[in-house]
Amino acid sequence: MKKIIRAACLSLALLLPSLPLYTTAEATAHKQEPPADALHSFSTGSGQVLKPFAIGPGVINLSPADEFSTYQWGLKNDGEFRLVELQSRFQSVDDVYNGLRSSMGIGIPKPGPGDYESKVTKAVAGIDIDVQPAWELYDKAQNKRSVIVAIIDTGIDINHQELKNAIWTNPGETNGDGIDNDGNGYTDDIHGWNFFSGNNRVFSGSEDSHGTHAAGTIGADRGAYGIAGITDNNFVKIMPLKALGGKEGIGTPDAVIQAIRYAEANGASICNLSMGTSSYSEELAQTIKNSSMLFVVSCGNGGISGLGYDTDINPVYPASLPYDNVLSVANILFDGSLSKDSNFGAASVDIAAPGTYILSTIPGNGYGFMSGTSMAAPMVTGVAAMLYSYRTDISLSDVKQILLNSSRKLETLNGKILSGGLLDAYSALTWQ
Repeated sequence: MKKIIRAACLSLALLLPSLPLYTTAEATAHKQEPPADALHSFSTGSGQVLKPFAIGPGVINLSPADEFSTYQWGLKNDGEFRLVELQSRFQSVDDVYNGLRSSMGIGIPKPGPGDYESKVTKAVAGIDIDVQPAWELYDKAQNKRSVIVAIIDTGIDINHQELKNAIWTNPGETNGDGIDNDGNGYTDDIHGWNFFSGNNRVFSGSEDSHGTHAAGTIGADRGAYGIAGITDNNFVKIMPLKALGGKEGIGTPDAVIQAIRYAEANGASICNLSMGTSSYSEELAQTIKNSSMLFVVSCGNGGISGLGYDTDINPVYPASLPYDNVLSVANILFDGSLSKDSNFGAASVDIAAPGTYILSTIPGNGYGFMSGTSMAAPMVTGVAAMLYSYRTDISLSDVKQILLNSSRKLETLNGKILSGGLLDAYSALTWQ
């Protein structure tokens, strides 16, 4: 049987196997163990996108001009973050919305008793990626390197107001002439390629929420609309490579392999893979090993129990591949502890980053919350791209080591992940 891949997160997750691929949110929406040979991305939640409204953590705005940035994760976060955890994973978006509003005392009835549980997570000062001083430092730099980041995922809404200035354009291709101008084997690949359907349509609609969400974390316009991406999209461009699709967000490992080869051939230096599987693919492993790119990979959201597990014992691929160009990412909560559904591994997981209730872009100029290691990986990808752009004197292998060495060491992460630390943007940019 032909191998398949998926993506999954609060809204979607990725799976890469001999079976279907799921988006991170989607994978957890299905109350069944994914096939053993499936590769998927990871997240928790109802399998639906939670539309944003006034339930944010109450942090200082990342960017005062961005109306939803109050709800973003990343600055000093000293208050309480009230979140509503779904006990039922099969509610519609309307039910989720109504249930959340009801829990906030706004008067909309719950869909049923016991469907939702309101919880409060204490936000601890210093549990953040310290991005604002990093922005200030980056903005003052005179010389910056241009960086292309490949997002291999579901597609990306390249016309989203937050993303349209961040999308990579193929300089060797003429739009709409039906000719493979640059001779790379892909006709009219103006903004990337759709390896799921075999065409140049890198956005297919609502099924592409997962990839669009990752793109917003990395490159949404800062100070312009609703949120603030980590990178300066004047220097960091996103290459959309759709390898997953359909209602369930499925695809094949072969599509991911082709996307990796395309990304490298067309100038990408960093690749975000919010996906994983318990099944080992030699071809995929060798493709990653032999690539010159740095791969930032989500380490997974546990199994059917909803609890994360030790990937030193039960590997998840490609996050557990023991290569110098693979950076595996876990999901940390506002209180400094790993999310209960985040995988971990003292040898196989490298660093932790925020991944719970992350607000970012979704199709149609919208915004939504998603959760999972699929959301944590783009945090690291964004800082990696900022660092590589800022420090023109370093190599990609240096980027990985600097991120690990400059991470903020936490007792809660000691023995759980290799670096024992939380992603720290400012420390990374100033690391010597």
